[in-house]
Amino acid sequence: MSSAAPARPLTPVTRVLRLCLHALFAGLLALAAARAVTGSAPRAGWTASVCALLAAGYAAGVRAPAVGRSARAAGVWLAGMGAVWAVLLVLSPDGLWLAFPLYFLELHLLRLRWALAAVAVTACGAIGGFVAHTGAANPGAFLGPLLGGAVAVATVLGYQALYRESERRRELIEELMATRAELAAAERGAGILAERERLAREIHDTLAQGLSSIQLLLRAAERTLSEDPAPTRPVPAPADVVPGAAPTGSAIPTASAAPTASAAPTVSANPAAPAAAPSTSAAPAVPAVPATPATPAAAVSAASAAAALGHIARAREAAQDNLAEARRFVRALTPPDLEHGSLAAALERLCSGVPGPRVRFSVSGVPRELPTPYEVALLRIAQSALANVVRHARAGRAEITLTFMDSSVTLDVVDDGRGFDPDRAPSGDGGFGLPAMRARAESLGGLFTVESGPGQGTAVAVTLPLPLET
Repeated sequence: MSSAAPARPLTPVTRVLRLCLHALFAGLLALAAARAVTGSAPRAGWTASVCALLAAGYAAGVRAPAVGRSARAAGVWLAGMGAVWAVLLVLSPDGLWLAFPLYFLELHLLRLRWALAAVAVTACGAIGGFVAHTGAANPGAFLGPLLGGAVAVATVLGYQALYRESERRRELIEELMATRAELAAAERGAGILAERERLAREIHDTLAQGLSSIQLLLRAAERTLSEDPAPTRPVPAPADVVPGAAPTGSAIPTASAAPTASAAPTVSANPAAPAAAPSTSAAPAVPAVPATPATPAAAVSAASAAAALGHIARAREAAQDNLAEARRFVRALTPPDLEHGSLAAALERLCSGVPGPRVRFSVSGVPRELPTPYEVALLRIAQSALANVVRHARAGRAEITLTFMDSSVTLDVVDDGRGFDPDRAPSGDGGFGLPAMRARAESLGGLFTVESGPGQGTAVAVTLPLPLET
């Protein structure tokens, strides 16, 4: 490994190999010094001193950060270590053993071409020292250092190849992790967009349509109340009820009216005649009029009020249903219409509660249980289609048919309204209804079709393939 390479944190294997190299170098130095001292070799003190100097130099180089970072510093340190080792070779043949750890130091710290040259010089020094001390140039004197150098080179090159391979794998793993993180982020973003689209469809098919129904019902109640005639005023008594009755404005005298002279009693000229009754010609008394029966205007007012109350009651029911839908969005549950019954029952309740046209519901085929996403999609499509019938079609009749077949289920919504051109769909609600229905059907692998024409009514058909039974 070149010292120019960027420093990497030590792995457990690298740390163990480095500790083994340190132990090998220290052990061989200790062995050479011990043999020199215990064997009564000539210049034993010098040998021990040189071993101590080598140990100190080795320790200093291992602890110096510059040796590991700079090739020049490593080269200077190795040159100094090589010079001291050459002195040890002159003093003792046991210095030959230090050639093996020196091979690894040179291959580890220097670039490959300089490392190979340093290994060759070290091997030649080991061979020369051995021959100088033994005086025999046998094959073993050459094979030992050369084989040791070859093994060291092969070991280090193999380790470097494995290290490079592990680095490539590490980089690939990091790229894979980064790619997976990006993919997860993309999927999360796509999921957020899909959920937003789903909520938009849900709100359009439920809350928006329900609020539109409330608006239509309240508008109908307002129109009904505005058409109600003004409250009737009291009707005066006919003129022939009491002869000589006062005009209409004076039918009922006020308490503050003063009596006139003619109101005094008149005395007859004939004394035998009885006293005349007081004259009432000035202000005749109005007899009590019995309660007048209800007039036709009052009956019309009562009917209008009843109709308005009916519209308001239905608006209140629609508001309650939309409140339940809003709470379902919060709880993320299935539609309330599907919680306590089948899809057919929910569609039948939907048809019975549509304001305006008469809607009939029918089931064809053998009903079967559908997955929840299928039931939700079909119910929402039916709600949206009926909302379009009420708001746009001006239809008198509509019909919903749920057909179960062997491999699919079909929902048909047909009305006899004014129709439209499918290529130019009405955009009163932003054009979201038909695309939302189509998106619901296609999300489940289904087919959505619209057949209509001006004055010919509209037919909406949704076909969903049934999942295979396992």
